[in-house]
Amino acid sequence: MRYIHFSPDNRRRLLGVVQGNTIRSLGETTLDDLLARGVDLASWGASHHVDGEEFPLGSVTYLPPLARPGKLLCIGLNYADHTKESPYEQPDYPTIFPRFNSSLIGHEAPMIRPRISDSLDFEGELAVILGSGGRHIPKRRALSCVAGYSIFNDGSVREYQFKSPQWTVGKNFDGTGAFGPVFVTADEVPAGGAGLKLETRLNGEVVQSANTSDMLHDVASLISIISEAITLEAGDVIVSGTPAGIGWAREPRLIMRPGDACEVEIEGLGVLRNVVVDEDAAIER
Repeated sequence: MRYIHFSPDNRRRLLGVVQGNTIRSLGETTLDDLLARGVDLASWGASHHVDGEEFPLGSVTYLPPLARPGKLLCIGLNYADHTKESPYEQPDYPTIFPRFNSSLIGHEAPMIRPRISDSLDFEGELAVILGSGGRHIPKRRALSCVAGYSIFNDGSVREYQFKSPQWTVGKNFDGTGAFGPVFVTADEVPAGGAGLKLETRLNGEVVQSANTSDMLHDVASLISIISEAITLEAGDVIVSGTPAGIGWAREPRLIMRPGDACEVEIEGLGVLRNVVVDEDAAIER
C-alpha cells in the first residue's frame, strides 16, 4: 500500500492512500501515530474510511512521509564505488550520522542552497522506515522490523561537511533533506529493498545509477548493527547510503545551482523531485 502525507489547501495536513492518479484521504492522522500504535499498514489503509474525500495526485502539496521521525540515521560509504570517489578508505563498520527533522522537505518542495556556501550536492538514497525495533536485534529477524520504504535525497553542503571529521553540520542545513513522495509498505517491496534500480538525474541527465543490492551493508545488517548500540523504535528512519556519481567528486565539480531540478527514482517507489532555490529567494517567498 502506498501512503502519502499532503496538504490539499496549504492549511490541512492529511494522510492519504494513493490509488492510481488519485489520493483517497484518511483524515488528519499521521504515519508517525500509526507506527507508534503498531498498526498493520499493509492493510489498514484499505479498510479505513473517513469522509471519502479524493484529490488528483498532482493538485496537492506533498509533505515528508513522516512528520517527525524519532531518529533519522544516515549511512555513509555504503557503496564501494562511492567510497572510491571519496577521500576515505572503505571502513568495515557502517558510517552512521544523524539527520534532524528541521532539515526535511517533501517532494516538489524547494531544496535550499544556503547563502553561506556554494557547495550543495545531491545524494540519492533508499530510506527504510521502521515499524518496530529494540536492542540487539538478530539479523535473521531484522527485516520484520521494517514497515516500509521511501526515497531520500541527502542534500549535502560539502564545504561544511568537510570542515571537521564529523559530517553532521554539512548534512543538516535547513531545507536540504528531501524525503518522499510516498511511503510504500514492505509487503510491496522485495525483502530488504534489495534489487531495486536507483537513479539520480540532474536537469534530466543521469548522474547516479546503481542497484540497492550493491550496498555493502544490507538493510538487515544495518538494523542489527545499529541496534547493538542504539534502541531502535517504530518511526525511526535509516537512510541507507548513496552510490557513486556525486557532484563533488567530478572534475569539474558539478554543484547544484538555483533552478536546477534534481530527481531521485527508485524502482517501485517512484520519483522524488526538487528544484534548487537560493536561501534568500526562498525567504522572500
